[in-house]
Amino acid sequence: MTLDLLLHNARLVLPDVGVTPGAVGVKDGRIAAILAPDATLPAAETVDCGGLWLMPGLVDPHVHFGYGSPKTDFLTEARSAALGGVTSVLSFHRSADPRDALPGERDLALGQSCIDVGFHLGITHRLHVETLVECAKAFGITSYKLYLQYKGQAGLSKGFTEIDDGLLYHAMLETLKVPGGVLGVHCENVEVIPVLRDPLRRAGRADLAAWDAQSPDFLEAENVHKVGYFADKTGCPVNVVHLSSREALEEARRHRRRSRVPMSVETCPHYLSLTCDAEVGPLAKVNPPVRCQDDVDALWDGVMDGTVTTIGTDHVARKRETKTEIWSATMGLPGVATLLPLLIHEGHHARGVPIERIAALTSANPARLYGLSAKGQIAVGRDADLVVVDPDLERQVDPARLESFADYSPFEGRTLRGWPVMTFLRGRLIARDGSIAEDVRDTPSGRYLARG
Repeated sequence: MTLDLLLHNARLVLPDVGVTPGAVGVKDGRIAAILAPDATLPAAETVDCGGLWLMPGLVDPHVHFGYGSPKTDFLTEARSAALGGVTSVLSFHRSADPRDALPGERDLALGQSCIDVGFHLGITHRLHVETLVECAKAFGITSYKLYLQYKGQAGLSKGFTEIDDGLLYHAMLETLKVPGGVLGVHCENVEVIPVLRDPLRRAGRADLAAWDAQSPDFLEAENVHKVGYFADKTGCPVNVVHLSSREALEEARRHRRRSRVPMSVETCPHYLSLTCDAEVGPLAKVNPPVRCQDDVDALWDGVMDGTVTTIGTDHVARKRETKTEIWSATMGLPGVATLLPLLIHEGHHARGVPIERIAALTSANPARLYGLSAKGQIAVGRDADLVVVDPDLERQVDPARLESFADYSPFEGRTLRGWPVMTFLRGRLIARDGSIAEDVRDTPSGRYLARG
């Protein structure tokens, strides 16, 4: 057999297993062989990895492509992802009727993206719940997100009038009808926020810490408890997305101790590396808020002990001009290009987190949770989505080099140690040394990730 690609002289990062010397052979876009590091099988192209890490392509399970520049986000943000070693994303789709809007969104993604793209459905009213099974069959979408932070007056401001506990309960019942279905929930008790926020504003507070103070950890933890309680009553697997605090993490642990109904926990790199005292101010405004150092430390403990099951970026690409004042700034922040460097720098180098644990949280676990059976592992038969990583390469975060529509990063100016140097999608080189391959700019080859 003549391989299409041979990556040899590498250290293979096997999620939650370890690191071992080896080589990987690729044929027709899939991993065809796992070989000794000095293997010399005939191949159309041979790459000497120089003893660097070879990791599975990252699966970012939490991005919001289309929220920055709706017509071009799948172009720019996919490129940004590729620079960071991310080869698959699941983006949140929210529309009045997904049955009408999804075909166009899917076609837009396929025409622009240099990486593979799938969708979660955002649930904001009863029609979304009533059509979950229909959309699963039509579009291969088996994962959903319900926004508890848009209950009541907060929802009315965005035109959402049907988000309540009844919608949550109904969504769980319908998710159970979808094979492999997973219901994600944004946990934040928004009904209490005005009681805490209004005095802060009257006092003239406009710092990043005020954003944390107006939506403190116990509001997140209370919602995690509710979601776990409802999950226990319905038997529906749930996923707490972008969990940010020690107290909420403890609620997730409590649920797992008392219930056999699965609760997955996702956190984000900004909750693992930023605090509410960060000098970046409104650039780090996000929901739930970034919190204190104790919460950062607790989440790293959750990474190590398995309470945290996946890490996603919650990536939103907007302009710096929308992030100037804490109360009026837009929500969210870009992060897909810096996901892996941050985890290597803050986790592996600073805290001794094994790289195989990071690979599990960013590749194997999200692929398993969301039914992406061809992704997430270095194994024969899997897609040859692979990332060569130099664990000691130091590079300063420069938004101008990250290809994103966003012109800022909350991590800008920071020097991070550990960066991807080559990213392959099904054996095709799509990024190298901080640049997108020129042929990829002309002919992106991302595919749609249908599940179920």
